[in-house]
Amino acid sequence: MSILVDSRTRVMVQGITGSAGTFHTKTMVEYKTPVVAGVTPKKGGTFWEGRVPVFDSVREAAEKTGANATVIFVPARFTATAIIDAIDAGVELIVVITEGIPTLDMIRVRERLAGSGSRLVGPNSPGVMTPGAAKLGIMPARVYRPGRIGVISRSGTLTYEAVAQLTALGLGQSTCIGIGGDPVGGLDFIELLELFNSDPDTDGVVIIGEIGGNAEERTADYVKREFRKPVAAFVAGRTAPPGKRMGHAGAIISGGQGTAESKIEALRSAGIAVAPTPADIGKTMASAL
Repeated sequence: MSILVDSRTRVMVQGITGSAGTFHTKTMVEYKTPVVAGVTPKKGGTFWEGRVPVFDSVREAAEKTGANATVIFVPARFTATAIIDAIDAGVELIVVITEGIPTLDMIRVRERLAGSGSRLVGPNSPGVMTPGAAKLGIMPARVYRPGRIGVISRSGTLTYEAVAQLTALGLGQSTCIGIGGDPVGGLDFIELLELFNSDPDTDGVVIIGEIGGNAEERTADYVKREFRKPVAAFVAGRTAPPGKRMGHAGAIISGGQGTAESKIEALRSAGIAVAPTPADIGKTMASAL
C-alpha cells in the first residue's frame, strides 16, 4: 500500500510537448508509470512520441482516458489556469512542478481548490513517487527503493539525499512527496502525515523542513497529539546569515519566528528525532525506528 499514487494511477501530463514535459515524461514512462494522456492546447489529435494521445483540454483528456492524476510542466504565467482546469475536470491528484508562480495566482487556485475533490502537491515540487509503482515528477528514480518509510520534504534536492541515505541503509520508501517551498501551496506536512498515519505499510516518516513560516511548528504539535509512528526530521537553513535571501519563496523569517532554532526546538519537544546535519538524515530515521 502507499499514499496518493500507486500502479493503478492513470497519469496525464499538462505541457507534454514542451522541452521539460517531454524530457520528464520519458523518464516517467521508462519507470513504467501509466502515462495515458498529454495536454497541449492546439495540438489535440496528435500523439506524443507516437504513443501517448495529446488533447486540447484537461477535461477531454480525463473523460477519454480515465486519467485521475496530472503532472504540470507549463510556464508560470499559465500554471494557475492549468491547475484550475484540472480541478474543474475532477482530477484527483494535481502535481505542479513549475516554479515562480505569482502568489496571487496561487491564492486564486486555493480558493477554487476548497471544497473540490482534488488534492494539490506543489507548486515548485519535484513530484510524488511510490517506488516500484509510479513516478510523477522529476526525481532520480535510481536512488529510490520500495519499502516502508514515508518521506515529506519542502526541499527537492534534500529529498533525493534523504532517500539515497535510506536506501543505502536498506530502508526502502512507501511514498515520497516534495511539497515545495512556496508560501502558498497544496498539501502540507500535517495532511500527508494523516495519510501516512492510516497507511498500514508505512512504519515511519522522514520530514524535511526549512526556515520560514510555521509549518514545522504546527507539524510538531500534530505529531505530539496524534501521530503513532516514529518520525525523523531535518531543518535546512540553520547556518543562513541573518537577513540573507534564501532560494525558496517560503523561506521568510519575520518577527523572530520561522528560524531553524525555533523549529528544531518544537520538533524535539514533540519527541521527533532531529538530524544535526543533512548527512545524518538516514541514520536518524534508522535510530528512531
